[in-house]
Amino acid sequence: MTTRPTLLLVTPDAAICDQMRWAFTSDYELFEVSDRTAALLHVRQATPPVVVLDLRLLSTDVSTTEPLAFLQELLRLNPNAKVIVILDNSDQATIIAAFESGAYDVLELPVKLDVLKVVLQRATYLFNLEREKRAIREQAVATEFEGLVGKSEPMQNLYSMIRRVGPTDVPVLITGESGTGKELVARALHRLSARKEAPFIAINCGAIPETLLESELFGYEKGSFTGATQQKKGRIESAQGGTLFLDEIGDIPLNLQVKLLRFLQDHEMHRLGGRENIKVDVRVFAATNVDLQAAINGGRFREDLFYRLSVLTIPIPCLRVRGSDIPLLANMFLMKFASVHKKPLKGFTLQAIELLRAHHWPGNVRELESRVLRAVVMAEGKYITPETLGFPASFSVEPDSPTLRGARDIREKEIVQRALEKADGNVSKAAVELGISRPTLYQLLARYRLRLPKRTDELENQET
Repeated sequence: MTTRPTLLLVTPDAAICDQMRWAFTSDYELFEVSDRTAALLHVRQATPPVVVLDLRLLSTDVSTTEPLAFLQELLRLNPNAKVIVILDNSDQATIIAAFESGAYDVLELPVKLDVLKVVLQRATYLFNLEREKRAIREQAVATEFEGLVGKSEPMQNLYSMIRRVGPTDVPVLITGESGTGKELVARALHRLSARKEAPFIAINCGAIPETLLESELFGYEKGSFTGATQQKKGRIESAQGGTLFLDEIGDIPLNLQVKLLRFLQDHEMHRLGGRENIKVDVRVFAATNVDLQAAINGGRFREDLFYRLSVLTIPIPCLRVRGSDIPLLANMFLMKFASVHKKPLKGFTLQAIELLRAHHWPGNVRELESRVLRAVVMAEGKYITPETLGFPASFSVEPDSPTLRGARDIREKEIVQRALEKADGNVSKAAVELGISRPTLYQLLARYRLRLPKRTDELENQET
């Protein structure tokens, strides 16, 4: 059974109450109050999502600014409510003041019920959207673990493994596709270990030229090569007592793999050009997005080094198997980038969320972060829409979308399209066929980006 949204009507006008009762009791749970005290009491107790406020309520015995103060008081009690204000004049200054005081929309008397119906639908939709966003934010806080965000089963399994492995002192191999957050996992492991107060030193082995990688890892002595004007510690030595994270370990050349293996076996190393062995106590995490077993079979990676690095292996799930985490991550990135770019964004439209869920995400979390950043920069309104996400025009939610909402939207779009075709492009006839008003139909056309088909009489005129 579908629960009707609550609507609070604040007016002393019995005629408006009769109109609202006749028009909206089938769609809303309507509550009527005629004075300020009753309105404040109801808002405190029930926190209605949508309020229709007649500003004539106090005009007989207070100053003209008092009704707006009352509007502000209502919003202080229920800041998430959408308040639709009714005015008995079209004074521009009053309308602007009402919006500045927090009104969602302003309507003039006499109230046009078809217009009010659309406004109520949008206000209810927006309230639900913002409520969902707040819930997602709360879930993000509740489901954050050592810098990682996710409530899906694959992520819960990952958290469990990190909790077990972190406090140990053995090497760990972290595997996963590019962009899944391998360094975040490594840092989480470090923070849960006894070495958490010591350094965490990371190096991307694939980003450093082969000729420089050895000196970056092991350091060098003064005069060991041209340009070595002073002694320099390498990343391994800098991690003394702490953790060394070797990202993209599969890119290390074979000759350097031998030296790295010796270090892992003996816990000793010497700098480039040096003769003194240096004892180093570090825990090593390695990460890769390639199949090391295939690299071993192809002669590109040493098998003995693989076994030294993979005493424990932690696989990271890709984003496409973490559907329920996509809205959490997207909203987390939205809040971050909206703050940086000073944009008053409130969230994603439901259609935008469905597109995010339907995308394959070959670049995983890194790709999602980039996509949200682009949307924040391009956004002009208060919500991220499918257009600002920048997906190709051909991309849409597939018919086999795993979500009920996606399937419902696809079905609704098909029904609207068929009704328009059956009505030969006549909006009024299509609205009657669908059992909705013309403004609602126009709203659906905009929502699903549908164009009106050319009517038969227009085609005949073009042919003649």
